[in-house]
Amino acid sequence: MRMFTPLLLLLAVFLVASATLPASVSAQIDRSNEHFVTRSEVIGANGMVATSQPLATQVGLEVLRRGGNAMDAAIAANAAIGLMEPTGNGIGGDLFALIWDAEGEELHGLNASGRSPEGLSYDQLMEELEAKDADGIPPYSLLSISVPGAVDGWGMIHDRFGVLSMEEILQEPIRYAEEGFPVSEQIAEGWQRSAPFILDQIGDVGAFEETFTIDGRGPETGEIFQNPDLGATYRLIAEEGPRAFYEGRIADDIDAFMQEHGGYLRKSDFENHTSEWVDPVSVNYRGYDVHQIGGNNQGMAVLQMLQILEGYDLAEKGFNSVETLHLMIEAKKLTYEDRAKHYADPDFYDAPVERLLSDEYAAERRELIGDRASNRVTTGVEVMEDGDTIYLTTADSDGNMVSLIQSNFRGMGTGYVVPGTGFSFQNRGELFSLDPDHPNVYEPGKRPFHTIIPGFVTRDGEPYFSFGNMGGAYQPIGHLSILTNIIDFGMNTQEAGDALRWNHSNSTQPTDDADAELTDGGQVSFESQIDYEVVRQLRARGHNVRIGGGFYGRYQGILFDKEKGVYFGASESRADGQAAGY
Repeated sequence: MRMFTPLLLLLAVFLVASATLPASVSAQIDRSNEHFVTRSEVIGANGMVATSQPLATQVGLEVLRRGGNAMDAAIAANAAIGLMEPTGNGIGGDLFALIWDAEGEELHGLNASGRSPEGLSYDQLMEELEAKDADGIPPYSLLSISVPGAVDGWGMIHDRFGVLSMEEILQEPIRYAEEGFPVSEQIAEGWQRSAPFILDQIGDVGAFEETFTIDGRGPETGEIFQNPDLGATYRLIAEEGPRAFYEGRIADDIDAFMQEHGGYLRKSDFENHTSEWVDPVSVNYRGYDVHQIGGNNQGMAVLQMLQILEGYDLAEKGFNSVETLHLMIEAKKLTYEDRAKHYADPDFYDAPVERLLSDEYAAERRELIGDRASNRVTTGVEVMEDGDTIYLTTADSDGNMVSLIQSNFRGMGTGYVVPGTGFSFQNRGELFSLDPDHPNVYEPGKRPFHTIIPGFVTRDGEPYFSFGNMGGAYQPIGHLSILTNIIDFGMNTQEAGDALRWNHSNSTQPTDDADAELTDGGQVSFESQIDYEVVRQLRARGHNVRIGGGFYGRYQGILFDKEKGVYFGASESRADGQAAGY
């Protein structure tokens, strides 16, 4: 009689071996504290580029190798990815950046977001919306288009910090536009979804079909795609400078297109557009200075959540423990109600920034967190869930680092393409509120609320970590997760992005009325590898938890190790991202 089948024999051997392993070895195979990791960090001593598209990463790296600095590489990579990932960005959109200038030993913020048409008043807008029977500004409408700020952002960066000429910087993006590039997997999937949807929304107005489709469809994975019109626009910018986009033939063509189809942007809106250098806003979190842009974007939400959470020992509570997740979710709820009420164009609204970021206010908000999930939340200071974006970061041998984010807002934007230009306009104007009492209410010449936020961390006055992630309203949560993964839980740059992600949705939005508030607690979503016991306990505390589904952003990061003199790069493992150094 056989005592063991081969399978039982193997199991018995494993159990006996495990029981007799030394404690140190047993700990090595204990999976209880293991984080999700896909690959090693990328390490380079002379430079690093991390983007969401490998060919764009290589374009930026080539600029570094040719003697360009991190700022030149960021422009080149952004131009390349605007061509290669039109599902998330392009020169029809806006840009924000945080730039560490090694020579001046200073961090600079750049707000390159565009403004609404001067010729469209609030009353006119409301009449247009009433005629369309629309409750808000429609995303696939000429009404949602604000002046694209990205190209002017390139000009501001280049004028202040550039080393190479714009011809040298845009050389490879122009070549790829004219000769074509193979479309990567995740981008192809998004492109195939977006293209027919946009055609259904806007019909045959403009040149979207001939510019962004192959016989009416999005390109397949690996299919070569060309955009010679965008190549021609890039060539004009290279030869005449970025202001040619705002003061020359392109602006003339846009003006004519808008007048023909009932839009309100005019050449004068482009001529009057300027980007703005701003002082970043920051807080210190456990010895690390975390910086954001602030103003009309949601970066300050990251800082407010960190201020609240600094009052708890997250490291002791543990990564993805019930208590840690509960505290983060509650901090998010509280912060996003402030975000909905106070984040707006600083030219039109003087936000109570000092109060919102103060230790005293954080302590007041912290007092509102109990053991159970809160359902009703509002701001403590009187007075969007979707979005596709790209984030990239660069660093060079001199110590310069760039954290840059750029977006069309909804995927491929409005879909309106002026013939011959090669790009789609953003629909950022959708993110204005229509409540006259709201700080983010639509006004002519005003910058709408933005979801896109670059992140940067310094330590003892020196550059440490340039990072960011795309994903609409998720972005501050993504920043919070990355930062706490590194600072509180000791993860490396790649592991911090690969680790399990969560999201919370349905908070009040900056597009809502001024008196809106969260009343149902919202919904918490987790990636599918979450421990179900954690889910069970969160539900027991009153959280509405969903497993799987949802969108959890895409991340890139570069960390500078001063002691070793090297950069550690990381990129999004859930998509087409690549970090590369030399």
